[in-house]
Amino acid sequence: MKQKTILFDINETVLNLTALKPKFVTAFGDDSVMATWFSMLLHSSTVCVVTDVKTDFASLARVMLDSIATRKGITLSAQVRDEILMGFANLPAHEDIQPALRQLQDAGFRTVAFSNSSRDLIAMQINNAGLSECFDEVISVESTGRFKPDPQAYQFAAEQLDQPLSSLRLVATHDWDTHGALSVGMKAAYIARTPAIYHPLYRQADIVAATMGDIVKQIIERES
Repeated sequence: MKQKTILFDINETVLNLTALKPKFVTAFGDDSVMATWFSMLLHSSTVCVVTDVKTDFASLARVMLDSIATRKGITLSAQVRDEILMGFANLPAHEDIQPALRQLQDAGFRTVAFSNSSRDLIAMQINNAGLSECFDEVISVESTGRFKPDPQAYQFAAEQLDQPLSSLRLVATHDWDTHGALSVGMKAAYIARTPAIYHPLYRQADIVAATMGDIVKQIIERES
């Protein structure tokens, strides 16, 4: 089945998190803390899914900031914490995103923003990054009480789009996300934004590239 509807993970895949590094330098004196915080956030969200803890991504982001601050013996002021979290709403898009999304749309594909963040935050991020016209739809898992890579998150997206899972393709720079999509019968494309290896025990995406332009080129060639 052709995958003419393409879902895109947002944070890191579409938006460039490195813009937050100066805020982490201000708060922690070390921009590498950002990567640790984001990993802790993803780990915590997975634990919450597995143990059925009801929460939201924004709350977890705040808790993980406080957690890493405590580990480092730092007390974050409410202002500094809020500046980091609000920075999430103003992340720039990676340079290869806008032309790639427009190319997909011009080729007749349906582009969908798909994230663990709240719908309001996703909409704000897309608007602030100048991508509002590049996405046909926005889907947040917020109302499900689950997070990717829980199978229910991907099933929810399919229900919202009124399409079978087999007709959808996810593009992400997180191997756990592409693995999650593949595990429920979706297709996936992995964009290698970093030199990190793709987890060898995870299901492998059939499209892999280092830039979104190359990802989109392969999608169009394969699905048109």
